[in-house]
Amino acid sequence: MSDIPGENDQPDPLDSFDEIVDAETTRDPDLAVIEAGSRTLRTQGGPPQADVPARPADPEVDKALREVEAELATRWGETKLEPSVARIAALMDVLGEPQRSYPSIHITGTNGKTSTARMIEALLGAFELRTGRYTSPHVQSVTERISLDGAPVTAERFIETYRDIKPYVEMVDSTQEYRLSFFEVLTGMAYAAFADAPVDVAVVEVGMGGSWDATNVIDAGVAVVTPIDLDHTDRLGTTPAEIAGEKAGIVKRDATVIMAQQPVDAAQVLLKKAVEVDATVAREGLEFGVVARQVAVGGQQVTLRGLGGEYPEVYLPLHGEHQAHNAAVALAAVEAFFGVGAQHARTLDIDTVRKAFAAVASPGRLEVVRRSPTVVLDAAHNPAGARAAAAAIGEAFQFSRLIGVVGASGDKNVRGLLEAFEPVFAEVVVTQNSSHRAMDADELAGIAVEVFGEDRVQVEPRLPDALEAAITLAEEEGEFAGGGVLVTGSVITVGEARLLLGRG
Repeated sequence: MSDIPGENDQPDPLDSFDEIVDAETTRDPDLAVIEAGSRTLRTQGGPPQADVPARPADPEVDKALREVEAELATRWGETKLEPSVARIAALMDVLGEPQRSYPSIHITGTNGKTSTARMIEALLGAFELRTGRYTSPHVQSVTERISLDGAPVTAERFIETYRDIKPYVEMVDSTQEYRLSFFEVLTGMAYAAFADAPVDVAVVEVGMGGSWDATNVIDAGVAVVTPIDLDHTDRLGTTPAEIAGEKAGIVKRDATVIMAQQPVDAAQVLLKKAVEVDATVAREGLEFGVVARQVAVGGQQVTLRGLGGEYPEVYLPLHGEHQAHNAAVALAAVEAFFGVGAQHARTLDIDTVRKAFAAVASPGRLEVVRRSPTVVLDAAHNPAGARAAAAAIGEAFQFSRLIGVVGASGDKNVRGLLEAFEPVFAEVVVTQNSSHRAMDADELAGIAVEVFGEDRVQVEPRLPDALEAAITLAEEEGEFAGGGVLVTGSVITVGEARLLLGRG
């Protein structure tokens, strides 16, 4: 017996395991046991943490995390690639194939992957499954990339996972032509953490492409393809069809492919791959889709058609038509995971679906971080993402004057991104983030002047100065005039702005 006052008054979460199983009389008995186990594990794990964690408060933990980050930084960054899964496969082998100990949903595409992954995770969690989510890049903290039960792993767990696999990473390094990259090590950490948890299902976003992406050592039963557009053309191809060929590599034999609306040539490539591996395809606009949507306070109200039927009056606390389409894709993916549309001709429980979507958050995606004037962050970094953000901000916010703060990476189609924002920005403040990949502010300004004209462009190389300048410009409209600021161009720019504005 414990001597701690009050401790014995707390119910043992494991006591309710049998009660939960018994209560699931209308469900598959094996699934009921999984769900009961997941609930008790979550009870033991405590409440979820913030979506974007701050630095650890404990100085020793912060020091240890910085040491891990420094070691990871010695490896190839995410833009330096040797297209092969040989190294990650070797790491999985010495780790005992952890990625095969749970089913997976694998997500590729050009835009919308992270938001879709978060929605899938929320839906699965609402149906009492224990989830692991792996996404990239991170907004502020590298620990965001690996989530359990809808929350980033703690810094302590991140450090522990790295230290656990480090000897195996070094073993593989010694046998390969090139050391494992930063992204490959993180992928190995995620798969190991999910197996250790253990999770009921992993939601995995590719880093780049699909065929040779480090995540592609899983055999996912559900493959999700969000909209394909031109990005990473030096790596993936110069047409949607070529890019689709790389992304189709995540489609495994007998899988179900959930396909967002695609350019015709990209869709043809994806369908051909599905036929080759006997995969089942569900297409947005045919087998599932968005039936109706209307702007609501803080987001939108949507009616979705899933693989099993219609889901009316679903509140989604995210802005933009593109997020409604992401929601339709996420719902279809979860239906496919549960066998809806194949084994079952029914919808998922509508109240559970509504509850899940109402709780979705996607930091750095049209996220409001300040009022008076309103400052919005969006991680759009290519023309397609910028077009979606521009349309959404016009729909969701009634700004009389919108000031842009743009800091972009040098390897992106910066002109296309600026051209997408030109109709909605009254003025633009160009800047640069702290990444070595950041485009020089003066070089960015040269392109911006060609797009906007000299009188609409201001240059502030330091991001804090750029934010101050943009807020000042927005305030010139007056207290009640409705000026706003949109910070965009890069996930890194958005993450640094988020910290500067007190959200980190």
